[in-house]
Amino acid sequence: MKYSRILVAPLLIVIASACASSSSNTPTDSTIARVDATPNEVTLLAYDAFTPQDKIFDAFTAATGAKVKVVTGGDSGVLISKAILTAGTPEGDVLWGLDNTLLSRAQKANLLTSYKPVDYGDICVNYDKKWFSSRNVAPPTSLEDLALPTYKNLLTVQDPVASSPGLGFLLGTIAHFGANNWQAYWKSLKANGVHVSPDWTTAYTIDFSGSSGKGKYPLVVSYGSSPPAEVLYAEKPIDTPPTAVIESTCFRQTEYVGTLRGTRNPNLAAQLISYLLDVPFQESMPLSLFVFPVNKKAMLPELFTKFAIAPKNPLTLDSADIEKNRDSWLSSWRDIIL
Repeated sequence: MKYSRILVAPLLIVIASACASSSSNTPTDSTIARVDATPNEVTLLAYDAFTPQDKIFDAFTAATGAKVKVVTGGDSGVLISKAILTAGTPEGDVLWGLDNTLLSRAQKANLLTSYKPVDYGDICVNYDKKWFSSRNVAPPTSLEDLALPTYKNLLTVQDPVASSPGLGFLLGTIAHFGANNWQAYWKSLKANGVHVSPDWTTAYTIDFSGSSGKGKYPLVVSYGSSPPAEVLYAEKPIDTPPTAVIESTCFRQTEYVGTLRGTRNPNLAAQLISYLLDVPFQESMPLSLFVFPVNKKAMLPELFTKFAIAPKNPLTLDSADIEKNRDSWLSSWRDIIL
């Protein structure tokens, strides 16, 4: 499967100094009012898995005269780390890839002058339907089931220290079991043979039995939108996905797009963000980025509505709670698993 959204997210965030030098490029009212420094180009910083529809920015160029230059900067956590290090003197104009697990950290670093939700989706456990049916084993239906002997040595997850979906799954278990009980759950997962992959790509495309890698684990942490991607990118045409989602395990992930503080092209940055939130781009996302649009006017393709999962009551945590406890939660997770 060729699609991928948010892959690895190392949390090596270094907060830039709050004391800006006199040579800082931080915008002021006067700089914002001036003509953009690079009127023929606007740079969008994104994670490596940002794979928009081909030629989707042609309409933006036709309307503004400016080309959109997409610069990828590693996986989501690496991208945000780099952006924070250059806060005020950014390498681009607009940032795509900040999510609710890292939002408050970016806010503390004063990384963006403004930001808006651009898409959402869910991090969920997926399973290989053929593996379970061929063995006459019922697939699990809950987080609790994953720790049962029936599913021993069947689950692969991502390292939450280094992976965005891995972190989302960990946060989902904390939301479900509570801040005082999730540790016991992870101890039970370890005792039940949970495998920790370094990132989403390894977990889903190599270790998981239900996708291209044909690995040995029929349960994997991925996304609620993974099944339609399996249909779209199948080597031979198929009508139904070979994978399914355990809906009760889903943790809601929201992504944001924002103007980087210090951009030399604030006007174009604002126009690009408006374009990303408008119907044409929003409608292109489900089958290119495999996320749900936030624009209520955007229509979803049939393949997405038929097979993608967006639970009505997903697991969630407040971003302030995540920021306050992330480091201690990750430290506890390391102590349990490593």
